[in-house]
Amino acid sequence: MTMAQITAALTVSSQMSATVQTVVDTIFGRIRSGEYAVDERLPSERTLSSDLGVARNTVREALEVLESNGLIRRRAGSGSFVNPQTNGAPAVSNSEIAASSSPLDLQVIRGILEPDMVRLAVVNMPPRDIEALGKILSDIEAVHTDAGAFVRHEEAFYRKIATGTGNPLIAGCYDLVIDACRQSFRSAQLRRHLTPARIEAYQKRYNSLFNAIAARDTDAAVEFIKLHLIEEQRQLLQEG
Repeated sequence: MTMAQITAALTVSSQMSATVQTVVDTIFGRIRSGEYAVDERLPSERTLSSDLGVARNTVREALEVLESNGLIRRRAGSGSFVNPQTNGAPAVSNSEIAASSSPLDLQVIRGILEPDMVRLAVVNMPPRDIEALGKILSDIEAVHTDAGAFVRHEEAFYRKIATGTGNPLIAGCYDLVIDACRQSFRSAQLRRHLTPARIEAYQKRYNSLFNAIAARDTDAAVEFIKLHLIEEQRQLLQEG
């Protein structure tokens, strides 16, 4: 089965709820991007449930769909594992796209995507997702010097906002943005950019963004993310 056929198969069931479809699309996107590598064990149902802000039975149903389409295999007592993907013809992978993207490319797509992503999240994010976003913010605020840990929590924060839009295409696109952020240029920047003082500054910014989302204040949330992107672009130009 080609990747296009798999993609089509994952969306043909009229009985699949929108929430299950979103979880299927998100996990499938992570498999395609290489975030979940071949033969790697997926996070547990409990972890996926917390990460995606859905019930465990929703995650279980999504995993069943992925298994029935050959994307994963499930072993009782061991978990779910990614199967090799059999593409009919070679295609450019999301990881290859991310690897070929420059820091400026990344800032351009973030400027296009993030304001509307935040706008939709303010409108559509259910209360339990906002609560989960708050827990991720607490993880962010607990970091003081570990740049790697800070970035992991930062990625989870943005991913939760992306899935909170209720639009699986946005969530999938943002997984590619995160993949691009992980490329080597970002790793080099982390060592000199994410000082304790800057980590503290980012924590304050994300606290403000969370408060705007929790208050359902669309204008404040969108204005915040625009200013945040301008500041990040300024820092990029200064350090480039």
